[in-house]
Amino acid sequence: MATESEFSFTALTGPVRRHIRVFQVHQFLDRLAMGLTVAVVALALTDRGMDLFQISLLFGVYSLTTMAMELPFGGLADTIGRKPVFLAAVVASLISLALFLSTSDFYVLALSFAFIGFGRALRSGTLDAWFVETFKAAAPNVDVQPALAKAQWANATGLAVGAVLGGLLPDLFGGVAERLRFSIYDVSYAASVAVMLGVFVYTLFIIVEQPRPLTPQALKQGFSAVPLVIKDAGLLALKHPALSVLLAALAFFLMATNPVEVIWPTHAKPMLEEGYANTLIGVLTAVYFFSIAFGASLSPYISRIFRRRHAMTLAAVFSCLAGVQIALALQGGIAGFVAVFILYSVLLGVSETPASSILHKCVEDRQRSTMLSLRSLIQQLGAALGLILIGAIAEVYSTPTAWMVSAIFLVVAVILIGILAKRLAVEIE
Repeated sequence: MATESEFSFTALTGPVRRHIRVFQVHQFLDRLAMGLTVAVVALALTDRGMDLFQISLLFGVYSLTTMAMELPFGGLADTIGRKPVFLAAVVASLISLALFLSTSDFYVLALSFAFIGFGRALRSGTLDAWFVETFKAAAPNVDVQPALAKAQWANATGLAVGAVLGGLLPDLFGGVAERLRFSIYDVSYAASVAVMLGVFVYTLFIIVEQPRPLTPQALKQGFSAVPLVIKDAGLLALKHPALSVLLAALAFFLMATNPVEVIWPTHAKPMLEEGYANTLIGVLTAVYFFSIAFGASLSPYISRIFRRRHAMTLAAVFSCLAGVQIALALQGGIAGFVAVFILYSVLLGVSETPASSILHKCVEDRQRSTMLSLRSLIQQLGAALGLILIGAIAEVYSTPTAWMVSAIFLVVAVILIGILAKRLAVEIE
């Protein structure tokens, strides 16, 4: 691998700086649209008469759809272009929102969640790949990790702002919605539709990609090439030791951390007084996203400590996460829980860009979207396995016990990243 020069935003050319800002704004708007519904989705489903089992089934539909579509559409993005596939993802998201707003029927809601998964699969590895490729072409041999950290900051900030607004809008305009015979939570979904339309327009006119043929014949060729692209990406992951180890480590990482990210509200709520518990859970959700964003902004500075050896950075962060996860499990009061949870969230943000930087170094442009989709698929599988296993332990014993057990997976991830660091050192030599 070629040695990369240190990133300096002021030293970059004007077009490269504009490229980073354009992507930051795009990521903020896209995640803002998603964040508007994140804070209220369970409440909105309950308001539509869904019980907890039905809500679980709906999220299962989302997960299964995403995993089934992840790789095929990542391969399609590599073939026909990132921008058109992302635009299709926005259309899928708009259909999902429209279906949700139109019904209280379980089966129509299931179709809505399927479209959410469809949109997620279409999004995965599209404009992220476009951003990295354009950056590398305009700023060759410049470390891309700080640029990715800037995008990650915008991403997490959009989610955080969306979560705050998503919880606030029903309180402000819920009465108007009820007079129109809508759910108070539909206000947040309507706002998401408006922002998502803005994302579509922004992508269409501001994101510039070298056009590729989009005739029916080109689309047919694109879909027919998908199996070969997937096969090549799978072989690349198997043949490239660094990629194989990285993907395995990320799977264990999600097995450990996803049960914390999903279960924490049910663990924290009993620590709060009933009168304002839901409000504080909403605020903590926003703090969680802001903390991830802050961690992403710290990531380049932490990487400098390890001389931009991203595998070493990742190993250190995973080690810290294991200790902090155990500390989180041991908290019995809300003040201690919040303090440790914020630290945990910051570390999650720090971990994102070193992993991405390693992956992008190992992949060629023609397979970048597919490999990002493969990464997402493996992470989702790890997350699902972790939820099933750790959820069962939490049900039989307790949530703190389950979190401490799942920290073992982070230890495994640290060991794998240590192996990865040695392999990357050999490749550089």
